[in-house]
Amino acid sequence: MFESCLKKQEEVKKLFAPCTNLEDRYQLIIDLGRKQTPLPPEDKIDQTRVIGCQSNMFLKAYLQNNRCQFLTESDALISAGLGVLLTLVYSDEPAETVLKCPPSYLDELNIRASLTPGRANGLASLYLRMKQEALKMYMSQQTNK
Repeated sequence: MFESCLKKQEEVKKLFAPCTNLEDRYQLIIDLGRKQTPLPPEDKIDQTRVIGCQSNMFLKAYLQNNRCQFLTESDALISAGLGVLLTLVYSDEPAETVLKCPPSYLDELNIRASLTPGRANGLASLYLRMKQEALKMYMSQQTNK
């Protein structure tokens, strides 16, 4: 059921394969952050702000073809990169997959362990918010059946 999500997690792990130390890992996260797609101003509102992040982090979530779509933007490159790490895996997945397929790749890559407590909390807050949005989408789909 989660094959696509697990495959995407493996792809992210391959991105980090050349990283031999914490500095390399941070640099890759920053590089990913530089590639974030900016959200339009109308999507950067209080309702899309992720509470719990040190920096300004916004999450736009919507359903397209019965799949969750997530877009993030942050004003800090590390946070932006962490947002990209989650959206690479969970965008274009069914809501049920977002809810039930944990981001084990983050632990396997020691991402959380190498973050400051504030950044780790922000990453957890973003993932929780993605799950909350996925639950709303899932419930909406069930209601419309």
